[in-house]
Amino acid sequence: MAISDSGPPIRRARRLALGALLLAVALVLAGLAGRWAGDAATDKLRLAGAQRLDGYAVSLENLLSKYDFLPGTLELHKDVIALLERPHDEELRDEVNAYLEQLNRQSGSTTIYIVNLDGVTQAASNWRSIYSFVGDHVAFRPYVRDALRGMPGGFYGVGTTNGEPGYFFAHGIYHNGRMLGVATVKVNIERLERGWEQGAGKVLLTDSNGVVFLSSVPAWKYRTLAPLSPEVAKELQASRQYSGHALAPLGMRELRRLDGDAAIVTLPEDQRTPVLSQTHSLAPRHWKFVYLSDLNSVRASARNVFLFALLVQALLLLLVLYLRQRTQTRAQLEAMVAERTVSLREMTQHLSEENSVRRVAEEKLRRAQSELVQAGKMAVLGQMAAGITHELNQPLTALRTMSDNARVLIERGRLEEASGNLATISQLVARMGTLTGQLRQFARKADASLAAVPLEAAIHAALFLVERRIEQERVTFRLQARDANVQALCDTNRLEQVLVNLFTNALDAMEGSAVRELVASVRSAHGRALIIVEDTGPGLPEDVRAHLFEPFFTTKPQGKGLGLGLAISEQIIREFGGELRAEAADTGARFIIELPLAQQGTT
Repeated sequence: MAISDSGPPIRRARRLALGALLLAVALVLAGLAGRWAGDAATDKLRLAGAQRLDGYAVSLENLLSKYDFLPGTLELHKDVIALLERPHDEELRDEVNAYLEQLNRQSGSTTIYIVNLDGVTQAASNWRSIYSFVGDHVAFRPYVRDALRGMPGGFYGVGTTNGEPGYFFAHGIYHNGRMLGVATVKVNIERLERGWEQGAGKVLLTDSNGVVFLSSVPAWKYRTLAPLSPEVAKELQASRQYSGHALAPLGMRELRRLDGDAAIVTLPEDQRTPVLSQTHSLAPRHWKFVYLSDLNSVRASARNVFLFALLVQALLLLLVLYLRQRTQTRAQLEAMVAERTVSLREMTQHLSEENSVRRVAEEKLRRAQSELVQAGKMAVLGQMAAGITHELNQPLTALRTMSDNARVLIERGRLEEASGNLATISQLVARMGTLTGQLRQFARKADASLAAVPLEAAIHAALFLVERRIEQERVTFRLQARDANVQALCDTNRLEQVLVNLFTNALDAMEGSAVRELVASVRSAHGRALIIVEDTGPGLPEDVRAHLFEPFFTTKPQGKGLGLGLAISEQIIREFGGELRAEAADTGARFIIELPLAQQGTT
């Protein structure tokens, strides 16, 4: 009987199969660990990119919001209105050109210009330049077309005169409810790119058609994320939005779409190296920020964890072999385990050092992003505070006066009068909520219902807000009413605001006068109601009266006023269908408010 020799080959085959299975399981587990580490690193990278995109978006909106109101203020300038009504008056055109040049210099914008209803530029701040916009036909520009249709326009494009890019604000110019033309302000936003170039990733800003118009990589500007359709290409050519640029595709290719607004893409110059792409939409401009992050750190994290997992499994395998074979190969196995342990310790130390460096870098990045967002918030708060402080000062002064009076009345036991003071304080606090909307009304037409308002009562209500100052500064106040119960068609609260502003300006003007007298007169004439406010201050020279109602014009010292009070007051009276004007007086200043006379019984 023969003896079979198949035993050892079968055992070898089984050992090889078992070894192959263990190796496959180890590779799968290490691959899963590497995938998990890569996903975790990608999530951190996405969070950092999202914070950067938020910071870029805040910086862009802050820059644009500084100029959003500026076109609407031009319809308050009487010379601008006159030029649109008398376009052949060259002397008047020179005056408007000079005004726009000064306003452009003060606001820091690129160009300010006025366009008539035919789309022809009538005056411009760059009228002295060889690239002057005066006489240019810009009706084909989308922002001009939108403004002529009654919609304030916003548009980014390359200038057709000098090739300089910028963002254009456009706003219709109205007079007596009729559109006369369009005011346009051009602002350079290319300065934002300098901050982007210092970041770790690459930044793109595209329009609604996918055209890149701002980028931290100069070679990518005026390229497209995808080929343009014939219709879009034709429209861009007609509007000359990117005049002189071919708008060729950038060549960015998407490899894998992630959840949300993220994807893995390849860059034009290196199609073999993927990067992380994140987008942030800017409504309502239909723009989109694209942030591209290098994935080398993600790949390094996944690779290190993959190797670490293999090493751990190898260590476990070695420990198992060691336990099984220690009686036979103790010395050899101990040497092998020691060698592997040293290698593992070095790899672990290397990984720990890399993780420490990465954590320090991430902490610096988070601090820098936090400081950037905080700086954007403080810029917005600074812009708001300047306007709100001026408008809240008058009711706050009244609140202080009423609270002081209430305290004195309570000390004297006159509780009923003190209760009346407290009720008035409550009303003033409620009205303070409406004051913060005044700067927005300065740039946009208000829609308030009008009613019959007794003018004497309005004067007494406004006087009540400044009477404490009148007493302290020893000013004599006289009310002269030729006609009893004169009523005007207007709004009580806003008329009182105008009167308080005029009273306050008069008190400021009389601070250094020997004789301090404030006179308010009421009368009616030719179907109009008149309020005349006069003081005994130094008066208003003719050159000052010519600019008195222009926005930001003031004769007060630095920090005493913004130059908005009279401009806002003039707009309020004009919305009532009336007129606010200043006239020369024998002594001091004289302001006349002319309002529509209300019929008796009108509500």
